[in-house]
Amino acid sequence: MKIKYLPHTADIRMLIEGETLQKLFMAGVQGMANILKEDICNHTDELKSKIRIKTSALDYTNLLIDFLSDVLSYTYTNKTIYCKIDVITLEKHNIIADVLGVEIEQLDEEIKAVTYHEAEVTKNKNNHWETCVIFDI
Repeated sequence: MKIKYLPHTADIRMLIEGETLQKLFMAGVQGMANILKEDICNHTDELKSKIRIKTSALDYTNLLIDFLSDVLSYTYTNKTIYCKIDVITLEKHNIIADVLGVEIEQLDEEIKAVTYHEAEVTKNKNNHWETCVIFDI
């Protein structure tokens, strides 16, 4: 799994990669978490909050963006940053996953939205799944 932050004008642009689709979704969740609160996911022994998220979409690209948007919504609602996912089902049009996180007092950075701009889940030359995700901050 690989996460790389790329420069972008007013947003945060992140390139994520995973050997599997599950690892790509995990990279997206962890990358977003580390924007919200730096290094929060390094404390995996503190992941005591758990929710189940079910997301449906037209394809893998929309599914990833919609799933990350759902995780972001729960972050604000539950005052919890989610760092890990246990995927129950991942198909082209839906994902069901248990998402684990840690409760927080405040964020380092607020994310207004996960955008569809530049997102396209594809396989790269290494046969890994990758996409770019842009967060509106």
